[in-house]
Amino acid sequence: MGSMDIYEHLVQAGGVARTAQLLSAGYSRRDIGRLTELGATQPRRGVFLAPECDGDLAAAVHHNGRLTCASAAVRYGLWLRDPPARLHLACNHGHGNGFVRHRTVRFDGHPQLPVAAVEDVALHALGCLTPPSSTAIATSAIRLHGVPLELLRAELRGDRSGPIRRALQELDLRAESIVEVDAQHLFRSNGIEFEAQVLLAGIGRVDFLLAGFLIVEIDGFAFHSKRADMLRDRQRNNTSTVNGYAVLRYMPEHIWFNPEQVLVEIRAVLGARAASAG
Repeated sequence: MGSMDIYEHLVQAGGVARTAQLLSAGYSRRDIGRLTELGATQPRRGVFLAPECDGDLAAAVHHNGRLTCASAAVRYGLWLRDPPARLHLACNHGHGNGFVRHRTVRFDGHPQLPVAAVEDVALHALGCLTPPSSTAIATSAIRLHGVPLELLRAELRGDRSGPIRRALQELDLRAESIVEVDAQHLFRSNGIEFEAQVLLAGIGRVDFLLAGFLIVEIDGFAFHSKRADMLRDRQRNNTSTVNGYAVLRYMPEHIWFNPEQVLVEIRAVLGARAASAG
C-alpha cells in the first residue's frame, strides 16, 4: 500500500489510529513511520492523529478506551437530544480520569473507530442515564440497528438496580421518534394513561389515544412541508371531530420546553369530558 493511502485511511478512521490498528489493516511499519511526514502527529507512542481528527475519538484512544453510552449515540444515529457534559468511555482498566467510565464490555466494538458496539452503547445507556434519555437510546438501537430487546433484558437480568428495572419497564417500541419517547415518559411520569400508535377506522394511525377519545399528535419537524400534507391533515382532523374524538396537536418544542402546558391542556380536556359524562 502507498504512503498516501495510509494517511487517507487515518482520515477515514476519524483522524486517529493506533499502530496495531494500522498493522491489522495491512500497512507496513515503514508506511506507519512516514505518517508524521505526511502531516500526522504522534502525541504518544503508538497513537497517530490527523490535524482534522475528531476530538472525542482522540480522547478515547488517549485513554485506551472506546466511546460509549451518550458519547457514542451520534456515531450510530441513536436518539439523543443533548450531548453529554462529560465523555463516556468503555475501559477495562482503571487509569485516567475526567470521563465517565464503563467497565463492562460485552461485545466487539466498531471495526474501524474507537467506538463501542451498538449493543454495549444501549446497555451502558440503560445502566447510566435516566429515562427518557436511556430509553430513547435503547429504543433507537432496537428500531434502527435491530438490537434484540431480549438481548438487552438478558444481559441486564443479573442487575437488580431500581433504575435499570424502571428503564426496561419503560422501553416502549411503539415510539417512532425521540419526541414520542419523551411524550411517553411525560405521560407516564404524570399518571396519564395512554395507548400509542393506535389505528382508528376512517382516521388512520394516531400517535396517542387517551381515555378512548382524546387524540394527541406530535408533529415532526418536516410537518406541513407540502400543501397536500396540509389538506390531508385538515381532513383527518375534521374526520376525527365528526367521529367524536377530541384532538390536541403539539410540536416537539411543546413536549421538550413547555411540558406543563401540555399536561394542563390534556387534563382540561379529560376533565371536561368526565364532567359532562357525570
